[in-house]
Amino acid sequence: MDPARRKGRGAATRHAGRYERLRPVAEPDGWDLHEDLPPLRTEVSVERPRSVINYVRSPDLPFDRTLNPYRGCEHGCIYCFARPTHAWLGLSPGLDFETRLIARPDAPAVLEAELRRPGYRVAPIAIGTNTDPYQPIERDRGVMRVCLEVLRDFRHPVAVVTKGALVERDIDILADMARQGLARVGISVTTLDADLSRRMEPRAPRPERRLAAIRALTAAGVPVRLMISPVVPALTDPEIERILEAGHEAGADAASWIMLRLPLEVSQLWQDWLVEHYPDRAARIMGHLRAMHGGKDYSPQWHRRMRGEGAYAQLIGQRFDRAVRALGMDRTTAPLRCDLFKPPLRAGDQMTLF
Repeated sequence: MDPARRKGRGAATRHAGRYERLRPVAEPDGWDLHEDLPPLRTEVSVERPRSVINYVRSPDLPFDRTLNPYRGCEHGCIYCFARPTHAWLGLSPGLDFETRLIARPDAPAVLEAELRRPGYRVAPIAIGTNTDPYQPIERDRGVMRVCLEVLRDFRHPVAVVTKGALVERDIDILADMARQGLARVGISVTTLDADLSRRMEPRAPRPERRLAAIRALTAAGVPVRLMISPVVPALTDPEIERILEAGHEAGADAASWIMLRLPLEVSQLWQDWLVEHYPDRAARIMGHLRAMHGGKDYSPQWHRRMRGEGAYAQLIGQRFDRAVRALGMDRTTAPLRCDLFKPPLRAGDQMTLF
């Protein structure tokens, strides 16, 4: 697509997802008239979910359930591993993922109903593991804030992951929950280079703005984990130590990292982006990634997919471990509390005598 039409977007194409038999192709209409097409605009549709708690069974993850207020993400991070989920909807994991978004305004009510089920067993809910709950449309829709209000009222533990500075809006709720041991936030910082960030994560807040969000959260008593996710070999990995130092200075008490992952459609989208923005490094970056995954662009094997294998992956891991030890960010964080969970009374509910 013409760069002028997709300004501020991460992907360059609107290729159909893997489930589609037909693929759209732009063709001239036969009239020799030049017409400038309008720039892409973000479109938001509404979904009425029957359930919102998604249970996962991955041995690579420290949680077993997630919640997503939105589908798709306007931040447009070109490397986002969640892009292929748009193919399930018959949409493009490319430009559709960042321009055709789906809001779930009923999510808070559905969440409350699920938490009230007699058989529900409490464990931390992770929000932001698929698409960012504090992407730009949250400013108008407010679905994430109401979900947090439900979790606060139930005294339910939550771990939030975001790049969005809008998380500061909800410090009142998060700080209240954090005082009870019910909330943590992870802030993703992939690079300190504002130009690289603008190219790679076109509508996400600048790196310094994310560090400011860490300062605001920690000043309010909300514990924050600095997440270097993803690490891009030969592009962002030289910054690991400096990112950790900046996050530590901002107040983060823990840190983690994940290697760049290229599942399904993400691989071609990423390679197209590399050729457009960093053609001189494309072969080197992909060479490192393939060496980490047995010659493939990506391998989804448990216990290996998040970090990769081989000398380069080991070197990055060793550098990270050494840096977090030096900064005192390698200590184990306290688990979120599950013993405070209690559904609040509704109008008309019978109060207990004991």
